[in-house]
Amino acid sequence: MNSTAILFDGAFFLARYRKVWGDRDASDARTVAKTVFGMALEHLKVLDRPRDALYRIYFYDCPPLEKSFVKPVSGDLIDFGRTGAAAFRRELHDQLRRQRKLALRLGRLAERGEWQLRRQAYPLLNEGQLNWDELGDEHFEPDMHQTQVDMEIGIDIATLAYKKQVDQIVLVAGDADFIPAAKLARHEGIDFILDPMWQGIAPDLHEHIDGLQSVCPRPF
Repeated sequence: MNSTAILFDGAFFLARYRKVWGDRDASDARTVAKTVFGMALEHLKVLDRPRDALYRIYFYDCPPLEKSFVKPVSGDLIDFGRTGAAAFRRELHDQLRRQRKLALRLGRLAERGEWQLRRQAYPLLNEGQLNWDELGDEHFEPDMHQTQVDMEIGIDIATLAYKKQVDQIVLVAGDADFIPAAKLARHEGIDFILDPMWQGIAPDLHEHIDGLQSVCPRPF
C-alpha cells in the first residue's frame, strides 16, 4: 500500500501558526499539538489517501534555552528556563510525544551568551519612531540559532527514500535548505510535496518539488 510521511519544521510551523490561526491561543501546547496531527490528516484527505496511508509524522524542533543571562540594558538577571516560552516548549514536546504515529526529533540550540537587536526594532529606528537611547531590554533577544535540525530532516528524508518506506513525502517548511534532500528523494522516485503554509516561495524552488500544497486556512 502507498504510504505518506509528513515532516514539520517546528520553528517554521510555530511562527506561521500565530499568523494562520490568530484566533487560537498560541501558548496552548495541547491545541498546537493537535493542530499538527490535524494538518497531517488534512494532507492525506487532499491527496485522496486513506488515513492508514500515514506512515509517520516527524516534528523537528529544539529544547528550550535553560540558561540565565544578564539583560543588556537593565542588568537584571533572567532565567530563560523559567520563562513562559520555555514552559510552552517543554509542554508542547510532551504533548507531541503523546500523538499517535508522531516522532519528535530534537536538535540543539547554539548560543554565544550575547544579545542581538530584535528584527522588529530596525524599521522603528530607521523611521525615527525609536531613538537609540530609548532602547530597552524588550528590544533585544539572545543571539542563538538551531543546529542539527536541518541535518535530522535530511537524514530522515534520505532514509525514507533509500529504504522505500514511503512513496510520498510532505514537508512543511519555508526555506530552501531542504533542496538537496528533495533532489535525492525525487531521484529515488518519491513524490515530494512542499507545504509552505501559504508563505510565498522563490520561483526556482518549483523545479525541486513535485507539488505545492497548503492545507491550513489562508491568512489575510
